[in-house]
Amino acid sequence: MAEEAEGMDRFDMEGDFEGGRFGRDGEFYYRSRRERAPQTRDDAIYGVFAEGDSDYDSEDDEESRRRRRKRRKDGGGGEADLTKPVQFVSTGKFMPTQEPEPEERPGLGRSDATTDKAEVAEAEEEQDDEGDTEMLPAMFGKIRDGARARREEKEREREAAARRRQAAGLGAGDPAAAPGSLESNSKVAKMMLMMGYKKGMGLGKNQQGITAPVESILRPKNAGLGSVEGFKEPKTLLPKENVPAPPPPPASALKEKRWYKKANTKKAPILTKNELLAMRTEQEQEEQPAIVQKVIDMRGPQARVLTDLKGLNEEQEMEANDVPMPELQYNVRLLVDEARADIVRLDAQLRREQEKVASLVREKEKVAKQEASQKRQLLVMERIAETLEKVREDDTSGMLTLDGLIQTFHGLKVQFEEEFKMCSIAWIACRYAHPLLIRVFQGWQPLQDPKFGLEVMRKWKDLLQGDQPYNFSDSAASMTPYVQLVSEVILPAVRISGINSWEAREPEPMLHFLELWDNKKLLPPVLLQSILEHVIMPKLSAAVDSWDPRRESVPIHVWVHPWLPMLRERIETLCHSIRYKLSTVLHVWQAHDASAYAVLSPWKDVFDSASWEDLIVRYIIPKLRLALQDFQINPANQKLDQFNWVMLWASAIPVHLMVHMLEVDFFSKWQQVLYHWLCSPNPDFNEIMNWYKGWKGLFPPELLANERIRILLTAGLDMMNQAAEGLEVVQPGARENVGYLRATEKRQFDAAQQAYHAVPGAAMADLSFKESIQAYAMEQGLLFMPRVGKFYNGMPVYEFGTVSVCIDSVKRLLYAQLQEGVERWSAVTLTQLMDMNRMGRAH
Repeated sequence: MAEEAEGMDRFDMEGDFEGGRFGRDGEFYYRSRRERAPQTRDDAIYGVFAEGDSDYDSEDDEESRRRRRKRRKDGGGGEADLTKPVQFVSTGKFMPTQEPEPEERPGLGRSDATTDKAEVAEAEEEQDDEGDTEMLPAMFGKIRDGARARREEKEREREAAARRRQAAGLGAGDPAAAPGSLESNSKVAKMMLMMGYKKGMGLGKNQQGITAPVESILRPKNAGLGSVEGFKEPKTLLPKENVPAPPPPPASALKEKRWYKKANTKKAPILTKNELLAMRTEQEQEEQPAIVQKVIDMRGPQARVLTDLKGLNEEQEMEANDVPMPELQYNVRLLVDEARADIVRLDAQLRREQEKVASLVREKEKVAKQEASQKRQLLVMERIAETLEKVREDDTSGMLTLDGLIQTFHGLKVQFEEEFKMCSIAWIACRYAHPLLIRVFQGWQPLQDPKFGLEVMRKWKDLLQGDQPYNFSDSAASMTPYVQLVSEVILPAVRISGINSWEAREPEPMLHFLELWDNKKLLPPVLLQSILEHVIMPKLSAAVDSWDPRRESVPIHVWVHPWLPMLRERIETLCHSIRYKLSTVLHVWQAHDASAYAVLSPWKDVFDSASWEDLIVRYIIPKLRLALQDFQINPANQKLDQFNWVMLWASAIPVHLMVHMLEVDFFSKWQQVLYHWLCSPNPDFNEIMNWYKGWKGLFPPELLANERIRILLTAGLDMMNQAAEGLEVVQPGARENVGYLRATEKRQFDAAQQAYHAVPGAAMADLSFKESIQAYAMEQGLLFMPRVGKFYNGMPVYEFGTVSVCIDSVKRLLYAQLQEGVERWSAVTLTQLMDMNRMGRAH
């Protein structure tokens, strides 16, 4: 037991208990458990770094003891029952507009209210101590004196702590800290003070940090970070500006200031009804289409409706207690709003009624005008009906005349022009005029007397048609009264005369009638086209089909061409038959017969260019080329009959065809004769020059203007110049053939040289005249091949493109067949042969 007692001493159990000792049985007996100060929040935060301030510690211990005594007194002195559920202690009741009073912490600045609370707590503590001492018996007087001494000691300690806090700037006389500031939170302030923070200075090592709370400002809806309209950014305080707020003004000054605000508050102006409406109109005009959001501020005693955030954080000018008679003001404001709404509603209703009255007035005027117009129309219709009734009675009695009918309806048109058109009175006039005009034109022969009835029809055209243009449509719906009248009165007579008495080979009577009536604009276009389609064209087609150019002496163009201005495109159907008739005659035509030119040349501008050129190439040019091939050029005894036959067709044959024919069949002979004449001994150059000028004068101007003809004539002039200068005259065509052959031989020589060097010992063979022409054809991209079974003068015939040629290798001449199917051959140069190929491809 002694060992166990010693062990218990080692654990220092006496430090945890008061009046403790070990009994004889080894048990530890004690009078009471020693109360220890509980672990504070500072101990949990700072641990061993907490400052051992006896003032604060003693004060905390005193506070804790006081709280425990208070709990024992309220709860009967029993310990807390930990089995009960957790209960929350209410902080009391307070109004929504009042903030709950913050719990005061020792060591920080306190307001008057906190000082009062401390005094009340001290008084309660003294009462508790006195109560405790009163309950002690007299023998415990010494204990009571000790308790009083301890109270006095604690008072002195509190006074010393207050002096130290006042020296540190946290005295009781300091102003209350602003909500949200560092000083408003006692725990944070105490922690910062223990870390070395000094009130009024900045945070951080260099005291540059701010302690003022960051103010948050609500931005408008849909406003970006860069938008600054409608709100103010919070101002960031610099460290030097981080000074404590000024002390609040005394109650008397605040009251005086509030009274001053109330006294200076501007009263709302009193508006009359007209001023209110005018102000509302101006506001409606100044309103922008942008959507304005409203903000309802519910933080004050009364709700405020704000359209922007400008004054959202500003304090209200008057507090709830400063508003005199708020119920009465609310009722008055409600009545004013209702009165304003009634005024606006009644004004809108008045405007609607005024607009309705104006609309009804306009409608009344419109109806009045319609009534007047309808009355006038009724009177006009009555007069027209009376006139038409009179015309009907005259027609029934047989007293109606054509002149009287025209005057009656002309008067109606002049007086009532609009109703004349609207009611189609022209058709009524046409109905009454039709039988009268039939009697007038009965037995009329339009081809013998085309001027009959022109004046009568002109009057009826002015009455029925007027200045209205003709409708060129063939539909029956487009038929006008005048067109209907002409088709029933004039057209039958013209159709009968054209079919029965008119001859197509005598176009003048019918042509004169149509031109006369068409120039007077009395024959509608639709009826003119009907006459051409059903009367003229059938007669002309029948005449063309029966025309025989070998028997009739009158050319067909004499009675067909006068109809060209009127027939236009319809003449193409006749041209096909005319070309067929002409081709049957030209097939047997000879070049000396000039009548073919008189029959064919007028159709050059009538036929299309392709058809005309085909006709000339097939039937005219072959015969003229035969004439030129038989033509002999003899300067001593020159006969120009065949040459004149060809020149007669110069204006009818296309220029390029005429130039090619002359180059191939005339100038080749002409240049050869000139060459031999110049090569003869002692030629007479004056005679040769006159001969040259004579031939040049035989060509028409359209041929002399051609470039190729001028080149051919200039070639003869160059030959004369060479002979006159004593130079050697080059034979026509030889230069071209020789130059080409030299170039060909050079290319063949180069190719042979390459082959010789490539294949040693190979012999170089010169190309023949035939091989040279074949090589030329290959260079020009033309086909050169023999025609099997065909010969000319014992020489084989080859196909050079589209032209048949034969080669005389002995004389080194190239012959070409001038026309396929005709055994006419002529010596040509390579240039002429290429031109013949181009002409052949063109056709």
